[in-house]
Amino acid sequence: MLASTGSSDPAILKRWAFREYLLRLHRRGKLSRTGRGVYTLPDAAITERHSYAEVTKRFPGAVLCLLTALAFHEITTQNPSSIWIALGKGARTPALESPSLRIARLSGPSLTEGIETHRVEGVSVRVYSAAKTVADCFKFRNKIGLDIAIEALRDCLSQRKASINDIYRYAKICRVSNVIRPYMEAI
Repeated sequence: MLASTGSSDPAILKRWAFREYLLRLHRRGKLSRTGRGVYTLPDAAITERHSYAEVTKRFPGAVLCLLTALAFHEITTQNPSSIWIALGKGARTPALESPSLRIARLSGPSLTEGIETHRVEGVSVRVYSAAKTVADCFKFRNKIGLDIAIEALRDCLSQRKASINDIYRYAKICRVSNVIRPYMEAI
């Protein structure tokens, strides 16, 4: 049966055997398939952050950003209908039916700075820090709305999720320091 893979490479045979093992467990009802290549235990407690873990498993290079990161850090009244992820400028656009995705394209330090790793349902999820997220909100204010960016700044500072210096540092990296300065002075 192993010869049917068409290769004698041990790594390919090992991947094939692992996939077959997962399919057998799924057929027996020991695993539930939540998406292509994503399986969970049937009685696993699914949290409100399950979609974050699912997206991260499907697209390991993605970083949760903007409205999703605001909701993750609990610094918004918004409830995003889509999962916002940041990808590099040349990265492949992921195809996923559910949950729906919104993509922000970033490059250089704007993409790599301010990433935190959190555990969600046993999965390492990469999320931008609260300060970086506020700066990103001002960078993408035309996509998400200036009112949301101002609310994020106000809530982040009042809940002490980040300092003014942290937010300003990321605003420089995102090249929105002149945009955010008047709002920071007003607050």
